[in-house]
Amino acid sequence: MSARPNKAFRFYAIGGPEVLRFEDIAVENPGHGQVLLRQTAVAVNYRDICIRTGLHPVAAFPSGMGLESAGVIEAIGPDVDGFAVGDRVACVSGPDGAYAEARVVPAARLIALPQAIDDRLAAAMMIRGMTARYLLHETYRVSPGDTILVHAAAGGVGTILTQWAKHLGATVIGTVGSDDKVARAREHGCDHVIVYGQEDFAARVRELTGGKGVPVVYDSVGRTTFEGSLRSLQRRGLLASFGEASGHPDPVPPRRLGQFGSVFLTHPSLSDYIATREAFTRAASDLIATVASGRIRIEIGRAYPLAEAAQAHRDLEARRTTGSLVLIP
Repeated sequence: MSARPNKAFRFYAIGGPEVLRFEDIAVENPGHGQVLLRQTAVAVNYRDICIRTGLHPVAAFPSGMGLESAGVIEAIGPDVDGFAVGDRVACVSGPDGAYAEARVVPAARLIALPQAIDDRLAAAMMIRGMTARYLLHETYRVSPGDTILVHAAAGGVGTILTQWAKHLGATVIGTVGSDDKVARAREHGCDHVIVYGQEDFAARVRELTGGKGVPVVYDSVGRTTFEGSLRSLQRRGLLASFGEASGHPDPVPPRRLGQFGSVFLTHPSLSDYIATREAFTRAASDLIATVASGRIRIEIGRAYPLAEAAQAHRDLEARRTTGSLVLIP
């Protein structure tokens, strides 16, 4: 089989959305353990913006963009078991290159899709959903009766975190960045919603917990909320700082963690929780089953043609979007 014609995004320097170039890039035949995936939906994640702007390191230039997609297997390389040409699958795999009509990916990073999960939903939910899963089940195991704090509770990960935490029996305190997001956070299960720019959310958390604080804070905002997150923790609580939408927090001397009550600080990454085929399959299968059961609702805020990826980035950076964003090749 000859190389497949293909349109894909690449960028040659960090910068604004204008650095993204939609180019003709041939896709080679799949090698050992690989498949050729014809993509039907591609996710847009805030992590993609962090890569494009240099907040997260770029491995090399020129670079592709994106990790998450859904599609149909068009060809299979040697030593691939469990998949066949024509299978519908979801994929979470680097290196960056998901913003494309087709790509070659390792079969170990694929999960078969049931009829109950359509392609757009699959593309939109994998990274966010598996992130929510590891945060709630592995970084800190949320139990019935826990009261937890979720920042950016109206966002893509935040709405999934909240719904899943409620299913686990937790009380959820959520923060949002503006008044217009309060209703959305409540709709997804937040018991209490705080607009963090309008009041001291740590003081409000203490009030809501009878002065005790919460055992865990899930913080994807970063600099703006970091100090308050530490002040919201109960003794020996855990701050899971898993994103930096407002920028990197200032460094924290280890001794300060003791001053907050011997608290723990971690910066978990999805890649470390799905590093093996077994871990990936377990996480992805659990997520798919949970969504298919109706216990978690994934919202797709907008679908853009693949060629309009730069506009999707502009809208996401300007906070003009809600729910997950997908690109349609």
